[in-house]
Amino acid sequence: MSRSIPAFQPAALAAALALALSPATNAADAPQQARHDSTPKDLAAVEVHATPLADTAENLTAPVEVLAGSKLDEAKAGTLGETVAGLPGVQTSNFGPGVGRPIIRGLDGARVQVLSDGLGSGDVSTVSVDHAVSIEPFLADQIEVLKGPATLLYGSGAIGGAVNVIDGRIPVVRPDVPLSGRAEVRHDGVSDGNTGVVRIDGGSGSFAFHFDALHREAGDYRIPGFAESAEHLAELGETPSPDQAGILENSAVRTGSAALGLSWIGERGFLGAAYSLYNTRYGIPGGHAHAPGEDDHADHALEEAGLVHVEMDQRRTELRGGLDDLGPFASLRVKYAGTDYTHTEFEGDAVGTVFNSRSREARVELVHQPLAGWNGAFGLQASQRDFTAIGDEAFVPGTVADDTGLFWIGKRAFGPLQLDLGLRHDRNHVDVDRAASAAPDRDFSTSSLSAGLGWKASEALHFSLGLDRAQRAPTAEELYSSGLHVATGSHELGDAGLGIETANRVELGMHLHHGPFELQLSGWHARYDDFIYLANADLRVDGAPLRLWRQDDARLTGFEAKLDWDIADNGSGRWSLGLFADTVRGRLAAPAGTTVAVPVELPHGDHSHSGQAQVAAGGNLPRITPSRTGARLRWERDAWRASLGAVRHARQDRVAAFEHPTPGYTLVDAHLAWHRDTAGGREWEVFLDAANLTDREARPHTSFLKDVVPLQGRNLAFGVRMFF
Repeated sequence: MSRSIPAFQPAALAAALALALSPATNAADAPQQARHDSTPKDLAAVEVHATPLADTAENLTAPVEVLAGSKLDEAKAGTLGETVAGLPGVQTSNFGPGVGRPIIRGLDGARVQVLSDGLGSGDVSTVSVDHAVSIEPFLADQIEVLKGPATLLYGSGAIGGAVNVIDGRIPVVRPDVPLSGRAEVRHDGVSDGNTGVVRIDGGSGSFAFHFDALHREAGDYRIPGFAESAEHLAELGETPSPDQAGILENSAVRTGSAALGLSWIGERGFLGAAYSLYNTRYGIPGGHAHAPGEDDHADHALEEAGLVHVEMDQRRTELRGGLDDLGPFASLRVKYAGTDYTHTEFEGDAVGTVFNSRSREARVELVHQPLAGWNGAFGLQASQRDFTAIGDEAFVPGTVADDTGLFWIGKRAFGPLQLDLGLRHDRNHVDVDRAASAAPDRDFSTSSLSAGLGWKASEALHFSLGLDRAQRAPTAEELYSSGLHVATGSHELGDAGLGIETANRVELGMHLHHGPFELQLSGWHARYDDFIYLANADLRVDGAPLRLWRQDDARLTGFEAKLDWDIADNGSGRWSLGLFADTVRGRLAAPAGTTVAVPVELPHGDHSHSGQAQVAAGGNLPRITPSRTGARLRWERDAWRASLGAVRHARQDRVAAFEHPTPGYTLVDAHLAWHRDTAGGREWEVFLDAANLTDREARPHTSFLKDVVPLQGRNLAFGVRMFF
């Protein structure tokens, strides 16, 4: 049963903003030390929390990217994927402005875990590409991206990496002052959108609390031309009316979020809890478009019902505790999250499909004292997800998935060398609803191993070598899908006989500091045995193309480079230049043109009939991220800071069977901020952000909707931040 989704009341946020912006009752007249550092942080020196053995990105042998401080403020966007998409090796999916999931080194979906301070987000964004991530990036303190397999820490759902968002909703240290926080209001011109954010932290004695809230309203956004690409219009033989240009219909978004946390913090430990809600309503633009040659039958229901939009509501309870100095153990950390999630897809005013998910996850991390020179930690993780889908377009049956994993990670120094080791074993069980599917339940056991070697050749030059063997169990969507998947415009068939996917990866990295220069290079190669993917077939079901979940060996190779240059620091200000480049090549082991015949049961009215589909089983993998190069010039002087950047997305012509090439494009952005510290200890920041300054038409190759949903046109955003 779905419950009604209440609209988040802007009045509540307005009241909180008024409290934050009002004069502090205990503000001293004398100047106080600033509580917010507006200077961009050295992100390599920021502590990474995604591992029990907390360390800086500089010292970890595994590849990690971190966003924090003013660089995070610059990067924050309406979705988590868009926020992290400027990092080397990281891009975003795109299903309109309401949906953007991180893509790490060409992998996404069920291979990339999205975490809220070490626990799964609890949403169903891996079920379908039109499902949003339920984490609000504007409320983040820090975002950590683990590139490469993170299965040792977070299970098989992280075989491609993980994104960990730190929000501080459960305080773990006593606050320095009785009350502090931040507030922000901004206006986006491209969608006539407004966003308001407030965060308050405080405490007294051993108790600390946290409160945050956000509200966003944005209309349909402006685009440089028509929603449909020129190639798509030519294939359809259509000539749109000029008055259809300039606006992407059904791209409006409304989001509300709030959380309250409370902790008791002692000398050796802490115990805290938090409750949060997140709800969003977003349109699915381009939802009625279909491929050339496709008849109208598959789209008929949507055309009759009207535009499609989604209303999503999530309620989450979290508990966390920690205790230090436990004899042979240095620390114990316990985390728990219970999440109730409802996602309703509306066709016009009528309810189309309702997705419900109730998930529970617990995690225990026990860091032991040095043992034979090894610093290490044991971990236990257990989760359960009860998922149902109700409606005519529920292409995935209800399932209950249980996962339990046990792991150990450790590291030891040998002079200039550091050796990292880890191993993990998981047991997974998927119980399918017998009333919705005749397919069997499945059980899986997966094991993952990792070794990393770091070598400090000198204080300025570091090398790293990583070796991983990671395994992933298939998801319920891959096992049991059966029906029209409106988001992808295809009829999907799962395979209940899918087995375990295994990835063997090697990576070499180098980090060089030389005077004003800092250079990072990394190259990696991954060989996948039984890679699970959605293959294109030569058949149609009621006008929709047929796609099958299947397994074949695959190969992925990539390279990333990043150069930071401190150009000058003189009377004109501090100048720096950043350059980056990344590329991914993904293909199946079999050569292009390889096809296999697969027997299928195809629905036809109230019955089904047997058929045989020719499936593409070789060549390039679909929707692999294109190569990119980027540059950013930064300037700081006194209260001012500014930056100008550009990213070139190359043309992607290494495409899979039945997939079209995507033209390249360049996106230019700029940022300007003025910062002022007040005598009362507050800080004000006025900012102006610009995106897609040249108003270029941009269509990401990773998007199922690339031919009907371009990215936003030129956007000028301005606003005010206040820290107290």
